[in-house]
Amino acid sequence: MTAPNKGFSLIEVLVTIVILVIGLLGLAGLQFRALTSQMESYQRSQALILLKDMADRIDDNRANAAAYMTTGLSPAYLGTSAPTCTSTGAGVAGVAGDLCEWNNELLGAAEVDSAGNKVGAMIGARGCVYQITAAAIGVPGQYLVAVAWQGLNPTAAPAVNCGQGSYGSNDALRRAVTLPITIAILK
Repeated sequence: MTAPNKGFSLIEVLVTIVILVIGLLGLAGLQFRALTSQMESYQRSQALILLKDMADRIDDNRANAAAYMTTGLSPAYLGTSAPTCTSTGAGVAGVAGDLCEWNNELLGAAEVDSAGNKVGAMIGARGCVYQITAAAIGVPGQYLVAVAWQGLNPTAAPAVNCGQGSYGSNDALRRAVTLPITIAILK
């Protein structure tokens, strides 16, 4: 007769616990990746809203479309911590008012936390308007509206230079969406 194995159940329980811990760690990693992806998606949707907002502003003020270009600004984009305007847009009309309001939206003025901090936009949002071709009577002008922000994981840098150098030395965290628009001067 052989002696019964004692402690065999304890080894089975320990192996089961190790397998369970490995599975739970994998699940936690998956949850973290899902949250990161959700935040990236949220930021992209916010950027698209701001992008369309400026495109609509330019379209509404066609005669002054060239005045919306940010290439003459220093830095050549809106959304810096030192805003180009101090107004919330109230009482400021035309191009200056549109740029002021867009700047405030890029800074996150749409939502404020309990401490009064602006938290409504993407991380480090920047907005740019470039002129591709000048408009003339009978010839439409082409513009490119861009919104850039800081992503959470490094990827390939976008082709547009809006916000370039604002999110690290290699721009691997920079995200950007663009919208080309064509504006005809109708007289």
